Amino acid sequence: MLFLGPFYNWINTTSLSRVNHFPLIRLIVFSLDKTILYLLIFAALRCLWLLVTKRRTTFGRELKLGIFVGYLMLLFALTVFRDVYYPWQLHFHWNRPLSVINIRPLVETLKLQHSASHFDLWYQSLGNIAWFMPLGFGIPWVSKHRRRLAGTVMFGLLTSLSIETLQFLLISGVADIDDVIFNVIGAIFGYSLYRLFHHRK
Repeated sequence: MLFLGPFYNWINTTSLSRVNHFPLIRLIVFSLDKTILYLLIFAALRCLWLLVTKRRTTFGRELKLGIFVGYLMLLFALTVFRDVYYPWQLHFHWNRPLSVINIRPLVETLKLQHSASHFDLWYQSLGNIAWFMPLGFGIPWVSKHRRRLAGTVMFGLLTSLSIETLQFLLISGVADIDDVIFNVIGAIFGYSLYRLFHHRK
């Protein structure tokens, strides 16, 4: 870790024996560290592009864009690029059989009801919804052209399919139709929150 190493070491020494899901905490800290790095790179490239093109903008718009891009980076770091830090560490498995993809809606999620801990069930359903709510809120928040529900849902669907495809090719997760369903629901909830916020404003 380039930025949060001391913070992670502190958590590791103080909380490891008391936290049941410490690997999840490590994943979050590791993903945040990667997000900081690539968000700094994005900010530098964005500033360079604005200087070259002389495009007029505002600090508020750039701040909103940075927050949304940072969220997307964190989302992909958590779901896809879990074990790699740099692009050259990626290893694609092009010969994987398609049979490992779960295309039966909600079957695997319902099986989690019988697990010893219901954490996996809630994380599979509510967690996937919660992680895509910022996307549903952020698309109309930062864009002047995607302020309709259909455009937001399409962006959420394509983002979710991209995550599942990369998880399949990188073996960094389980490609599951349930994730896509819950992700799209989360995007719809997020868009609804944006419309409620925008209407009140």
